[in-house]
Order: sequence, then structure tokens, then C-alpha cells
Amino acid sequence: MTILGQSVQRVDAVGKVTGKTLYPGDLNFPDQLYMKVYFAKRPHARIVSIDTSAAEKVPGVVAVFTAKDVPVNEYGLGIYDQPVLCGLGSSKPYADRVRFIGDQVALVIAESEEIAAYARDLIHVVYEDLPVVDNPLDAMREDAVLLHPDRGSNVLTRYRIRKGDVEKAFANADVIVEDEYVTPVQEHAFLQPEAGVGLIDEEGRVTVYVAGQWAHKDQEQIAHALGLPLEQVRVVYPAIGGAFGGREDMSVQIILALAAWRLYQRGIHRPVKIVWSREESIIGHHKRHPYRIRARWGATREGKLVAAEMELIADSGAYAYTSPKVLGNATLMCTGPYEIPNVKVDSYAVYTNNIPNGAFRGFGGPQATFAAEMQMNKLAEKLGMDPVELRMRNILREGSILSVGTPVPKGVSIEEVLTGCALKAGWQKTDTGWRAPEIQTVDAQFPHIRRGIGIACAFKNVGFSFGAPEQCWATVELIGKAEIEKVRVYHAGADCGQGAHTVFAQFAAETLGVPLEKIELIVSDTATTLNSGSASASRMTFMAGNAIKGAAEIALENWKNEERPAKGTYQYRPPRTTPYDPETGKSEPNFAYGYVAEAAEVEVDTETGQIEVKRLICADDVGKAVNPQQVVGQIEGAVVQALGYTIMENFVQKNAVPLTTTLSTYLIPTILDVPEKIDSIVVEHPDPIGPYGARGMGEMPYMAVAPAICSAVKMATGVWMDEFPLTPERVLRALGELEEESEA
Repeated sequence: MTILGQSVQRVDAVGKVTGKTLYPGDLNFPDQLYMKVYFAKRPHARIVSIDTSAAEKVPGVVAVFTAKDVPVNEYGLGIYDQPVLCGLGSSKPYADRVRFIGDQVALVIAESEEIAAYARDLIHVVYEDLPVVDNPLDAMREDAVLLHPDRGSNVLTRYRIRKGDVEKAFANADVIVEDEYVTPVQEHAFLQPEAGVGLIDEEGRVTVYVAGQWAHKDQEQIAHALGLPLEQVRVVYPAIGGAFGGREDMSVQIILALAAWRLYQRGIHRPVKIVWSREESIIGHHKRHPYRIRARWGATREGKLVAAEMELIADSGAYAYTSPKVLGNATLMCTGPYEIPNVKVDSYAVYTNNIPNGAFRGFGGPQATFAAEMQMNKLAEKLGMDPVELRMRNILREGSILSVGTPVPKGVSIEEVLTGCALKAGWQKTDTGWRAPEIQTVDAQFPHIRRGIGIACAFKNVGFSFGAPEQCWATVELIGKAEIEKVRVYHAGADCGQGAHTVFAQFAAETLGVPLEKIELIVSDTATTLNSGSASASRMTFMAGNAIKGAAEIALENWKNEERPAKGTYQYRPPRTTPYDPETGKSEPNFAYGYVAEAAEVEVDTETGQIEVKRLICADDVGKAVNPQQVVGQIEGAVVQALGYTIMENFVQKNAVPLTTTLSTYLIPTILDVPEKIDSIVVEHPDPIGPYGARGMGEMPYMAVAPAICSAVKMATGVWMDEFPLTPERVLRALGELEEESEA
């Protein structure tokens, strides 16, 4: 019996299609109350006073909570730099400051959502406005206003890589390409806004039903903020309506727990529910980091890369979130999947008063890949060399040394995916090298329509990087007498819509040799499942697969030894990684990678500036396609999301105040924007340590779409677009059809 490699029906399909599956916003408990948040609505200010008396007098209002009600008023994934509630009466230094418009100031709990909203608007806050810093370059100046005075600098994190002798290599290079690239903010726009219910469960635990990506990390942050033992906090994930990294950081988790706990202390034993509006969601959770990247690359006339010098500046926004880790990824990936003997990288993550930026599919990789792949295509043009040929002469191979001075882990397959993508896109491999397809760039009937094709490739880590502790637990229980009648799999891993839970069941069934229908999943509840790590970093299939396989093997051995029921618990730990050396960047950054290559065919209307992506080709090495239909679904979803990032998603902030706070002003792709054809090439080059050879793949198809599209636009128009999104206005200005002006 082989279940891995089969496109079995998703375990959550029927429930989601029929509406029986409940998301956090669907949950209702008897006698529940409703909560609304008073957001700062200003980017930088000191709170002088808060008057909640009018709100408290509204009939139906049960409680109003402010900073003084939070025992340990701080949280953060890596750095505790954000107050749960901003205001007076907190022991946390500078907690009386708001640093972005989505900072939370007060909570109103009432008998209905309408009453809570009405009372919230009666809260009176007196602010002393502080200077706004909305640009990381300004924030880095010595005389800049400090957003976090206790930190001494607005530079949150910096890294450097030094490999070889860059200046000597540039002196000997035959061609040098130097340019600057700007990548934008992106909103996650997941289906369900932040929502959940907080209550005290039957065992007296503070319990939140919420959507997230790492239940145990949510539990830790709630416990820290409330000053409670870990075991007194329970986090449960119902169905999750999308995430893409946008649920890695806190939104409503702590405030739901705080409300339920404080009410309980007052003798009010009632659940509290909250559902954010889309506008609250957009201002209240983090975004993709915008980057400014300066690049200088050199090569020989034979097409061998000799040097790369990069400077990356990331806007962290008001708080750290995952900025240090995102910057770490970008620092590694900014020189692409190539072996370059001489590398110099300086990278910075900088505090500003913009909405915080954090995890988003690709986690720093798409921004860095954009710069690297644009450099490669410009070098190819300058050398008069085919862009695929140039890549083939420089790509990583087994034993290649990365920019950080250590070998790439075994299982390198970038040549395989690049070959598959190039051939599908019409490239030919000849005796003299690779040759691009001939494209008629001008439509004879409609001369204002121009066509082009572009290609790019990338690599992306699987799992946590740079020394971050990495592990995953699973428990498998076999129930029956003479034969295994039922299998219970206990695993905390979040299924954000990607199909992880289906894959969990497939791994268990495959390892145990039982039909899939015998598998019962008990998931995403800190009371019953052990720490799995997050559904991020393309790690869940890889880590959960190894953990479930290990637990199933132990359970099976115990079953053979006549244990009934038989249980197995296993903690998978991958090979260790190490942090950047602060001076040289030398490290063993990751234990595994995924590899991807992508090509785009576009049409550009030079009269309107509109770009239509006609075809996207994605070759992705997934190691082992556990569920091929889900793999293709992930590829198609990722490339369309990346298309939106590249062409149309224009998140505008002016003086740190967002102007695009609804989905009518922040445009995301619809079915009409999806390319006529998406070719998904599923490559299966087994990872040596992946479960049954599987690699993670959720982020990889996103990585190289932007540079592929921008290179296709260059072929079509003759103009390099070094900044995106490629809105019609930006395209027309690049073509000289509009005067330069602010898009805001």
C-alpha cells in the first residue's frame, strides 16, 4: 500500500465545502460577551491621559481595560519590544508611547458588538504628538528621533558577509553591473480577518480559540504577558482562514486571554469574542518588508561571476516582529543560488513609524531574489549571453561553497529545475549553449501591444535558520486488539489552508501500512499536543513528516511487543544550524533547501501601461510530492499571489498613515487576473534527510516571479523596471509617457 504520492481527498474538504467546519469567527459560546479595540490611529505620540469613564457608563458595557490591567505589558516573537496595550500605569518603560496607527490602547467588553463599538468611540485619549519617522534611511541618521529610546538606535539588526577580496575581484572583472532596487509592502489579505474567543475552561485554564501559525509560541507569549505559568494557558486552533506568515505574530491572542482572565477575577465567568473588520485587520497586523537594495556584480567575459557587493535596508516598521530572521534570509539569498568567490554584504533592519513588517511567504527571499535575478539578467544582456546560459555557468552544485563560507547541504537540484523550466518555456539547449525562444515582441495588428518573456530562479531554506532551535514532536497511538483498528495522530502543526493535516495523515498511514480512513487527527491544541514549531519556513511537511514517521515507528514496535493500545512519541531534530559570525558572516545557515525556476510571458499595453501575464511556468523541486494535487495547488496559489505583488498590490503609506485600508483601494488579483496558463512542473529530487525524500515547498514558487515578470517587461519595452509594483502609472512613467510624480 502506497499512500504517499497519491492525490487523496483532503481531510478537511467535506467540512469546508458544506460549511460544517468552524473558523474562529464562527464560534459562539453561551452567554458570551463582545470586545472592541481602541486603536491609536496616529503613528507616533505619547499618551498623556486616557478617560474611559464615558465608555464605562454605557448600558451593556461590562469592562474597559487599559495598560494598567496588563501584568507584564510586553510581547514579541524575538524581542519583547511591543506593549500589549499602550498607555499609563504600566511597568514597561516607554509603554506610554504609540509607535504606529495600529497600536492597541484600550479594550471595551460589552453585551454586543454594537455596544462595544459605540462605547469605544467615547474613550478620550490625550496625545502629545512626536516626530514621525517614515523612511528607514532617515531613521538611520545620527540625529533621528528614536522610536525605542531604551535601545539607543533605530537600527534593529545588522548583518555582514565577507568572503574573498571583493575590490580585487572587481578590478579584474570584464563587466560590472551596478543598480538599486526597491521592493514594496504587501498585505497578506488572508480570507478570514483576525477573530477568536477567550474563556476560562473547565480546568481553570485561560483558553483562546484563535487562528495562528504556532500554538505553543502563542501560549508562551500569552503566559508571559499575563504573568501566568505556561500550563495555565491553553491555545486551540479551529480551522484557519489563510495565513501566509500574517498570523505568526500576535493580533487578538493576548487581548482575548487578558479579557477572559480579568473578567474571571471579577467573578464574571463569560467568554469574550472578537472579530476584526477588514480595515482593522489591515492596520492591525504586520506586512511584507519593503527593501531598498544596492547591488554591484562583476563577471568575466566568459560569464563567470567573480564578485557581488550588496547593501540591503529593510523597513521593520514600529516593532521587531520577525525582522531579524527575515533580514537573515535576505542577507543569504541576495546573491542568488550561485557560487560567487568574492562577496560583500551589509544588511540592516530599521525601526520606523510605519505598520510593522514581518513574516510573509518567502520570508525575505523574494526581495533578495528580485535584486539577484535582475542583476543576472542585466549581466547576461551586457555580456551578450543567454540568461539561462549565464545561470548554468554559475549555479550551485553539490559541494558548492555558499556566500557564508560553508558548503550547501546535499541534494542540490537547481540545475534540474532550471533545465525543466527553460525547456518548457521554449529555450533550446544547443552544442554552443542555451538559446532563448524567438518572441515577436511587437503585435503587427496592435503595435502598442508589446510582448516579452523572462526567466529567473531561486533557492529557499526549509526550516528555521541561523542557529534558531528547531524541533518537532508527534505522538501516534494505535488502538485495537488483534489488528490496528484506529490510529490517533497527535500533532500541534497548524493547517492554514495548505493541506498540512492531510499530509500528516498520509505520513502516518504510509509508515504504519494502514488505510487512510483509519487515521484520526488530534491537532493544534496545546492541552493535547506537544510543540511542533510553526507553520512557516516551508518546514511543516519536512518536520512533521519526520516526527510522525518516527512516532509511528515507535508505536508499531510497541504494538509488535503486544502493547494495546500502543503509543509512540518522537521528537525530530534536524542537523544544527549556526548564526552568522558578526564580522565575516560565516555560518552553517540551513539544513535543507528547496529550488525553483520560473518563466513569465507578458503583454504590455504601451498606451495604458497595463501588463497582462499570459503564462507562468514554475519548476519546483519538492523532493517527494506527498499529495501531488496539493503541490500543484500550492504552486498555482503562490505564483498568483506573487503576480499580485509584482503588478498590482500597491500599499500606500504617507507620513506613516496607510491610505489603502480596504480591499477596494488595495487591489489583489481576482480570477480575471490569473494567467491564461500556469504550467506547474513538479520535480522530485529527494532530499537526503527529508521524510521519504520530501522537501518543503510552500514558499518556493513565490520566490522568482517578480524578476521573471520584470525581465519579460524589459524584453517587451526595452526598459528595466527596478521598482515595483508595476502599476500602469509606474510603467507609463518608465516609458516616458508620464511626468514623475508621487503615486500616493
